Amino acid sequence: MSTMVPPSSAGPSPPPGPPQVPTEMARQVQLIRSGANWFIWIAGLSLVNSALFAVGSNWAFFLGLGATQFVDAFGKEIITGTTGQVLALVVDVLIAGIFVGIALVSRNGTQWSFIVGMVLVVLDALLLAWVTDWAAVAFHGLALYFMVRGFQASRRLAALRTATALPPGIVPPITPR
Repeated sequence: MSTMVPPSSAGPSPPPGPPQVPTEMARQVQLIRSGANWFIWIAGLSLVNSALFAVGSNWAFFLGLGATQFVDAFGKEIITGTTGQVLALVVDVLIAGIFVGIALVSRNGTQWSFIVGMVLVVLDALLLAWVTDWAAVAFHGLALYFMVRGFQASRRLAALRTATALPPGIVPPITPR
């Protein structure tokens, strides 16, 4: 005796296999931008920390750069008066500008900019470790984790682009919209 199973109303499921290339490329682009955005967050929070320091606050964000905090303290202690604070703010804006520039280049998937930015973050974390600001070092580690993910995604995206590249002289098919 056999039992009959009613036919399924759902169509056949797609065969298991590798993810669609455009979907995978979009995922990698998202990871790249996420990693690059950490450079922007670091730059912005460093400038906020510098402004807070300039007005005499003792409060600061963990993710700010130790280098800008060092410049602020140096400007206050070594060069007295408002000249030192103004000079420190100019240097802080320059440092933050470097990080924003790295972020903008990294958002396009450029691998060398990720490497340069990650080296700068590691050096800054070492500066913070030297002054035993362990919470800030830990947040630098978290930021570095996401930057490394962005760097890895840039490598995967480059590999996907290479794998899907057509040989020279071949015109890609036209797909109707």
